[in-house]
Amino acid sequence: MTKTLDVITIGRAGVDLYGAQIGGRLEDMGSFDKYIGGSPTNMACGTARLGLKSALISRVGDEHMGRFIREELVRHGVNVDGLKTDPDRLSALVILGIRDQEQFPLIFYRENCADMALCADDVDEGFVAQARAVVATGTHLSHPTPRAAVLKALELARKHGARTALDIDYRPNLWGVLGHGEGESRFAESAEVTASLQETLHLFDLIVGTEEEFHIAGGSTDTLEALRNVRKVSDATLVCKRGPMGATAFEGDIPASLDDGQTGPGFPIEVFNVLGAGDGFMSGLLKGWLDGESWPVTLKYANACGAFAVSRHGCTPAYPSWEELQFFFQRGITRPDLRNDAELEQVHWATNRHGDWSSVKTFAFDHRLQLEEMAGYTLAKGGAFKELCLEAALKVQDGQGGYGILCDNRIGRSALHRASGSGLWIGRPTELPGSRPIDFEPELGPDLGRLREWARENVVKLLVFCHPDDDDETRALQERRVQRLFTAARRNGLEFLLEVIPSKVGPVDDSTTATLIQQFYDAGVYPDWWKLEPFRTEAAWANAVAAIERNDPRTRGIVVLGLDAPEAELAESFALAARQPLVKGFAVGRTIFGDAARAWMKGEMSDADAVAQMADRYAKLCGIWDAARAEARLNAA
Repeated sequence: MTKTLDVITIGRAGVDLYGAQIGGRLEDMGSFDKYIGGSPTNMACGTARLGLKSALISRVGDEHMGRFIREELVRHGVNVDGLKTDPDRLSALVILGIRDQEQFPLIFYRENCADMALCADDVDEGFVAQARAVVATGTHLSHPTPRAAVLKALELARKHGARTALDIDYRPNLWGVLGHGEGESRFAESAEVTASLQETLHLFDLIVGTEEEFHIAGGSTDTLEALRNVRKVSDATLVCKRGPMGATAFEGDIPASLDDGQTGPGFPIEVFNVLGAGDGFMSGLLKGWLDGESWPVTLKYANACGAFAVSRHGCTPAYPSWEELQFFFQRGITRPDLRNDAELEQVHWATNRHGDWSSVKTFAFDHRLQLEEMAGYTLAKGGAFKELCLEAALKVQDGQGGYGILCDNRIGRSALHRASGSGLWIGRPTELPGSRPIDFEPELGPDLGRLREWARENVVKLLVFCHPDDDDETRALQERRVQRLFTAARRNGLEFLLEVIPSKVGPVDDSTTATLIQQFYDAGVYPDWWKLEPFRTEAAWANAVAAIERNDPRTRGIVVLGLDAPEAELAESFALAARQPLVKGFAVGRTIFGDAARAWMKGEMSDADAVAQMADRYAKLCGIWDAARAEARLNAA
């Protein structure tokens, strides 16, 4: 059979709630950040980020957290064909905190949880046969039912020529050796656990653990003796993790010193959070191992991925992409606290964004001032009309990808919230309409702190009326405010769209917008998206695109705005914009909704007719854009 998967991990799948406050007791945490967790889940995502085709065998509950785990795995590119939904049990949960460099309190909520009900019947032979490797972790060897599932997966892997690996991942309280309050503890002696592990070690080609984890696997607190005891029952390559001293691989007999094995370079990184570092290490190790790299190179990958993990908040979110890892190797360390390395964090952010937005055809109905000035407008009617706009957008989208909306929270709150989970790209404005210098909607709060309340799929959109000829005071004030919002968006895990309109401020030429783009990059602002006016010349587009790609080759791209232009004029501007691959689509509003809004507000058009007219106009613009893009690609071929 053709191997369509590089690696299948099997075992824990849960939700991590990480305390957002650093340096306090877990008892005193006031808020938490939510991530997926569990060693096999972390490794599946970590290896997928490094370019491997990864999959997970586990169980999740039939509830919100189970769906979150499944959806997040899919967003990371992990195959979930082996992930079962358990109708009777809840997904596992872990609550974690960062007290200091030595204390990382955590509580496992795993009583009768979904993943521990994984059974042999959940393991499909055809699925396992697709993989080049199967990776197990120790926790699922601790109880008979999941142990049977793991052993079946390992036997099938060996039957179908796959390699096998074990991350010992010893958690004494999950083996019942310590109590619930000892989740942080990584070692407690147990002859029963040692015997249980040693019954399985012959099934593996690779065994990975810390010195303490080899102590439990080998039944001795002397590391060399423990390694030799493991070697007596297994021919696997043994990789011993040694903390700041890196890691060592032993392919044959265990030498007289841990320093005599094969090693890879380590990285002097500040320890911020050790939780999940082993899973990051294992992700890098699996990448090198499956790519056939030498052990020194493989351990270099592993050590680097572990270094990223210990320097950042969370487990899976901390792991690097392959591009990020190569950037790190080439550039080197500029500061030991990687999470505060702005250049590296930009690469991390840009190469780990979720979603395919190579096309974004956007119905923009985030307008506020224009609606408020219409005859017959009230706040209630405005909100109801924006729900009709959303209906029109969903009618055109019809479950397909590549469609979006711009919708505000002040008038369009019900439509904005209803759009969540629809598959639409959702941009949300922050500027006070017409303000120059830029000012923000009061809903953001005086410190922009209410961005924390935004749905994670909302894109922070900011319109700035600016021009290269602005006086120094205006330019500096606007740049400070844009930079402040950009920073707040990143802090809250939200993508950022910057719209610049110079034509309303002064005369423009082919270099005007490109100059503004450079000024914002110089101010430290790296938008995920740019929203730009439609240019009239190839040169203006070439200059703008060059300015973006020179500063941020990993940007999401550009959407071109409409400015209430008639359809024929938009078609002309689309034809020019579509020649630029960096332009991903459009964001057009009044051309679509203007006539319907004016008639509907005065009671001259029904809901159904308004939706039909807007859907028709939106669909026509989508067709015009698609045709322009297709022609541009044909001409470029």
